[in-house]
Amino acid sequence: MKIGIIAAMSSEREQLAGLIEGLHTERLGLFEYTSGRLGSNTLYIMECGIGKVNAAVGATELIGRIQPDVVVSTGVAGGIDAKAGVMEVVAASEVVYHDVWCGMGNAYGQIQGLPARFACNGELLQTATSLPSDVPVHAGLICTGDKFITDREELDRIKSAFPDGLAVDMESGAIAQVCHLFGIPFISFRIISDTPGADAHWQQYENFWETMADRSFGVVRTFLESLPASLQ
Repeated sequence: MKIGIIAAMSSEREQLAGLIEGLHTERLGLFEYTSGRLGSNTLYIMECGIGKVNAAVGATELIGRIQPDVVVSTGVAGGIDAKAGVMEVVAASEVVYHDVWCGMGNAYGQIQGLPARFACNGELLQTATSLPSDVPVHAGLICTGDKFITDREELDRIKSAFPDGLAVDMESGAIAQVCHLFGIPFISFRIISDTPGADAHWQQYENFWETMADRSFGVVRTFLESLPASLQ
């Protein structure tokens, strides 16, 4: 398969590029794509930039230019549930916006005319939750919004609206929406780098990149290596 991988930040893209062999980088339109083989598949890695608009533009460009069989959003996210600790992983079963409200007749988080939540591909999710890895992988809901969450009260509001939420990020919802519109199988596979609202939260995030990122991204490699050559 051709697997399109979207990361938001250069630090995430660099970690991902180190996972694959036979690297080749080319610019097509607005973005650079780093491609190479891993297992039985060809990977195309791009850095879209932070936030929903960047993510949507990146996903649209990736689908139009590369025509991947599946799209994976990966990188880091903030953990918002005690069951998913730092360095553990959330594989999204569903993705929702935590900062969208389109008025009466719509669920909170729902773009009018679209699903209240975007479901991720079941086969990709099954692969993610069956990895031969010591790192716990939790299947569940990822909540997306255009804000880096640091305030405990804001986190509590998100958890109140989405009690089953396991993580927050700034891109997965937009990528999921684009993949839904184009009919492309999608999953978000996110390492927990920090826990919003915790004491010394920002230091926790910085410590992840300084001391834990190399080891943590090994589970991303395991996931990508485990993907089948085609979906059923």
